Amino acid sequence: MSQNNKITIPAQRVANLVLDMATYLLASGAHCGRVNRNINRMANVWDFDVHLQLTFKGVLTTVKDRHNLTNVVTRYKEAPTHSIHLNIISEISALSWRVHDDMLSFAEVEKQYAQIKEIKPYSTLIVTFAVSLSCAGLCLFASGDYLNALVAFAGAFLGYSARTFLAKRSFNAMIYIGVAAFVTTLITSIGAKLGIGVNPEAAIATAVLYLIPGVPLINSVIDLIEGYLTSSMNRIVFSGFTLLCIAAGMTLCITFFGIDHF
Repeated sequence: MSQNNKITIPAQRVANLVLDMATYLLASGAHCGRVNRNINRMANVWDFDVHLQLTFKGVLTTVKDRHNLTNVVTRYKEAPTHSIHLNIISEISALSWRVHDDMLSFAEVEKQYAQIKEIKPYSTLIVTFAVSLSCAGLCLFASGDYLNALVAFAGAFLGYSARTFLAKRSFNAMIYIGVAAFVTTLITSIGAKLGIGVNPEAAIATAVLYLIPGVPLINSVIDLIEGYLTSSMNRIVFSGFTLLCIAAGMTLCITFFGIDHF
């Protein structure tokens, strides 16, 4: 990349791309270290210093041109609603390496990043079916029979559908997680009351596992190890409240049905 190209890139334009990319990565399930490495891998090619302050809800960045100290800007942007999309993380990581290896221009990166953002997620029906099938499989691993697995599948399917319905209508995450846990446990509790299968408790225990915040929990540990303490604490608190809402939804339903041996 020529010296002239580096100088003519406004810091404001770089900051816009950095903030959009960083918040998109966070919302897609990337941990802070990965976000920082991907962004700075590209910024170094363009001779910009990028300092990122990453939190669970947004990103603060300062972008400074190494060859023009007046070409500097500090900006903040909130992250969109978190929705795990590992394909997005992989694509942006691959883009950062193409910038590093092939010295892509800034305009070309903007173009390729816009194409990445157009990647459509899997359809809701496919995701719902896959989630329900995984819960049914876990039920079998937990010593349930095929009837218990069928009940777990039905509970997870309806619970995840309720979660998706409320999430699309911008309900608070803790509300739709609690409702999903209640709906799922409602179905599996009915199965237990009707005596479906040899181990109804296995269906109750495994049907709600799709709600467990696995990615935030894993990322909180990674962030803690890598020194991103603020983000780590945010993720831990969010995961803790998520687990509390799951427990509340399950407890309410189990108590309603009078299941005292779970």
